[in-house]
Amino acid sequence: MESQRIEHEKSFGKEAIISLVAFANTNGGKLIVGIDAKGVVCGIEVEPETIQRYLNEIKVSTYPQLFPNVLFEVRDGKNIIIFEINEFPVKPVAYKGRYYKRVHNSNHTLTLEEIVDLQQQSLSVSYDAYLTPVPLKALDQRLIEQFFARVNNLGRVSLRDDLFANLLKLKLVRDGKLTIAANLLFGDPDFAIRIGRFKSESVIIDDNIVKSPLFDAVDEALTFIKKHINLAYHFDGSIQRKERWQYPIEALRELLLNAVVHRDYKNFSDIIIKIFDNRIIFTNPGRLYGGLSLADLERNDYVSSLRNRLLAEAFYLTGDIERYLRHDVAFFYM
Repeated sequence: MESQRIEHEKSFGKEAIISLVAFANTNGGKLIVGIDAKGVVCGIEVEPETIQRYLNEIKVSTYPQLFPNVLFEVRDGKNIIIFEINEFPVKPVAYKGRYYKRVHNSNHTLTLEEIVDLQQQSLSVSYDAYLTPVPLKALDQRLIEQFFARVNNLGRVSLRDDLFANLLKLKLVRDGKLTIAANLLFGDPDFAIRIGRFKSESVIIDDNIVKSPLFDAVDEALTFIKKHINLAYHFDGSIQRKERWQYPIEALRELLLNAVVHRDYKNFSDIIIKIFDNRIIFTNPGRLYGGLSLADLERNDYVSSLRNRLLAEAFYLTGDIERYLRHDVAFFYM
């Protein structure tokens, strides 16, 4: 039976090679030639040079070139050929300039966004490490100094009194130019957080657009959320009363941090936060990164891949995050 990692082909040709490419770009797999889609063994004619000819066709039509393992078997008195391919370490792999992935039991063309993401993962390069033409003088020096003070106070890395040297050390400056991360943290980033307080899906009571460097954006968004959720007070026997928010403030802050740190900044859509009477919905631009699925997130035993390594590192150094998480959509219900 065909599956995420098994494909049947009656004969060897273009579709067979596309399956190998899709396997290489996903989790690896096994292509069996000589069995039809229903699992019926139809066999294939095998001559002395057949397997080598197939391997040459795979080699010349794929880039980077694939070299699958090949097994020859006889089933029900008929010849079959089994090609086994592991997930390729340098992705994406192309078949004559086209890129494919394996989804369940079929092959799908990769989108441009998926191609870029696979390239970044293979090269261990995150999007926020790319350079930007924004000049250093355009950054908010007050924010930079506050950031350095927080980093030194926490002690996860030691910084000097040299602003430019510190930016170099944290890789926020490279080859004399600012990275995208530096502009997002301390400059005038071209993104927004749109927050609305809804009475119903179609009735908006209040709304706000936050367009600030990331550290400020998180604080401003949290202030707006706190304005529109319930606050009660209780006494636990001590002199001072205790606040009891409708939702845990630390959880809300973590969701905001995940939204700004892990969003796809190639996507020009905004982060959307909708506050209702009994729930808050956070929606973040971008697909799940690193080939993850919602099922992976629910299991919570997945290996996290970072779309924006420098941003994650910056918020880690200030103590805002202790581990790297990602949630593209989250819900809070009461």
